[in-house]
Amino acid sequence: MVLKYKGIDVFYTDEGKGNAVVFLHGFLENRNMWSEFVPVLIKRNRVICIDLLGHGKTGCLGYVHTMELMAEVVDIVLGHLKIRRSHFIGHSMGGYVALAFAENKPDAVKGLVLMNSTSRADTKEKKVNRDRAILAVKQNHKAFIRMVIANLFRPKNRRFLSKEIKVVIKEALNTPLQGIVAALEGMKIREDREVLLHFTPYRKMIIIGKKDPVLNYEELLDQTSKTEVDVVEFPDGHMSHMENKNAFLQKIMHFIENK
Repeated sequence: MVLKYKGIDVFYTDEGKGNAVVFLHGFLENRNMWSEFVPVLIKRNRVICIDLLGHGKTGCLGYVHTMELMAEVVDIVLGHLKIRRSHFIGHSMGGYVALAFAENKPDAVKGLVLMNSTSRADTKEKKVNRDRAILAVKQNHKAFIRMVIANLFRPKNRRFLSKEIKVVIKEALNTPLQGIVAALEGMKIREDREVLLHFTPYRKMIIIGKKDPVLNYEELLDQTSKTEVDVVEFPDGHMSHMENKNAFLQKIMHFIENK
């Protein structure tokens, strides 16, 4: 399905009936990353998967896609569908978008899952790395994509998931240069939203890959300290929906069905 917003097309899928569950993909991904889980989840839920700005088939809105701007697009889609409250499941960048949405529309959140994501802002070091990534993208975005995607997986998983990784890379190569840079710029300047883990009434869960090459395991545990956030630990990397597929689906189903 497609929705017009500020002169661009926003693409999404809307299937099933029941509790609304909104899936938000990560950087260089698109709504297709959830396709294997949708047939199972729509048996008891209404599942919405959205292509975020500059990703998938959704267009770009300028040179910086802030997490707030992406969250605004999510809000427009849900408003169009007349959905008042939802569970939000965000992978990596999608988690940042979910947090931005939750900060602005707390009453619209029924539950929040951060999957291989963090509530904290970029450190100075991370911001420098974002700038380096932007330079690399501008020099050769296809080489950048191939390198980044492969490095998201735990090294030992790259071999037996090689076919699946090729599919992810093929999908990612369709991401326009402007969309890649705009997302990197937006993630670089995102706000710290750790407070939402402490002082919000809805259920929360964070899914951690113990060998995640992108996020620090100890830091993720630290931000959930003294909170009521459910912590799920998997033994692998940044792509829990692929590296720990069955366990991931079970945890998600339990979360959205456990009222």
